[in-house]
Amino acid sequence: MSARIRIEHLRKVYVKDGKQLPVLRGIDVEIAPGEMVSIAGASGAGKSTFLHVLGTLDHPSSGRVLFDSLDVFKMKQARIAAFRNESIGFVFQFHHLLPEFSALENVAMPAMIARKSRAQAEAMARELLVRVGLEQRLTHKPGELSGGEQQRVALARALVMKPKLLLADEPTGNLDVGTSDGIHALFRELNQDMGITIIVVTHNPILAAMMPRQLCMDAGLLEDVTADA
Repeated sequence: MSARIRIEHLRKVYVKDGKQLPVLRGIDVEIAPGEMVSIAGASGAGKSTFLHVLGTLDHPSSGRVLFDSLDVFKMKQARIAAFRNESIGFVFQFHHLLPEFSALENVAMPAMIARKSRAQAEAMARELLVRVGLEQRLTHKPGELSGGEQQRVALARALVMKPKLLLADEPTGNLDVGTSDGIHALFRELNQDMGITIIVVTHNPILAAMMPRQLCMDAGLLEDVTADA
């Protein structure tokens, strides 16, 4: 079951050359379990920073991120890392696959980090690779795969621990239109079949409009623009 995510008064301020650079300026938003949400906005508006904080890759300057009643940033760092591996999947514009490992090994990696046996981790990985249409590419390394295939491997890796939340940052930014459409359709299919909450940051207005809920980031604040779509 996906978690209900509540973000309260979220702020992120960077300091450069002694000067404060506010990026997130007090975000309040709630994401229901199983929602599909897009976040659009101009470059530099704070979209990726928001995603990194929500995914616990970065800490907020102030405010809270709650998964159900769990205040994630009150946990110790080691527990946050374990929570991230268990509960949050990430898909980025650049696939970040390990070039020396096969598709199966790349996808199995989060399960092995979680101390699953190699056999169990690879069984979990194989199931997801078949699910995303790569059953014939299990032993191929990233350099032997197309861009779309690499992104499907990255998506399978993000899902292998059956996370409550999938975060995607410009997931189709480097793909052609046809391949992008396939990834978009796969997001919708996985959301419907697995009930995973999906939040996608994108510059692509077509992808943004495909999501049932649409948010816009402007100057470090989020606005719900679904009603305007």
